[in-house]
Amino acid sequence: MVGRRMTQVDFYVIEEQSAKSRETLACRIAEKAWTQGKRIFIHTQDQAQAEQMDTLLWTFRQGSFLPHELMGSQDYDAQTAIHIGYGQEPGGDTQVLINLNDQVPAFFSRFERVAEVINDDASIKQLARKRYQFYRDRGYPLDTHKLNP
Repeated sequence: MVGRRMTQVDFYVIEEQSAKSRETLACRIAEKAWTQGKRIFIHTQDQAQAEQMDTLLWTFRQGSFLPHELMGSQDYDAQTAIHIGYGQEPGGDTQVLINLNDQVPAFFSRFERVAEVINDDASIKQLARKRYQFYRDRGYPLDTHKLNP
């Protein structure tokens, strides 16, 4: 790729097992990227998790407001800063991918940054190791951030 840096992949590991802690961390990452003026796509496992993220982005922190849309919703606006989806590639110019899916999305390399959000659940960690190996074997720059709940 001429004139474009490789996608930076960051693994954020929270040492707590609950799915909610993982999803809350995804909200915190989205909030930070949004305050930096970035456009974000949160890639979930399925529709149920996408809907959970839709709700959580309104409630994860007192006084929080993160403008977001579910992909394919009736009121969908492509200009909204944060999109949530599963199984589909986001449109538009989006810089940050927050991956809550078990797989590496086929479209990950079009983003400046990928945030892989991991908790202390054994199956989540095992799948994350496979994704880490995938990125590493292809030469993507990697970083790991261990966070306390």
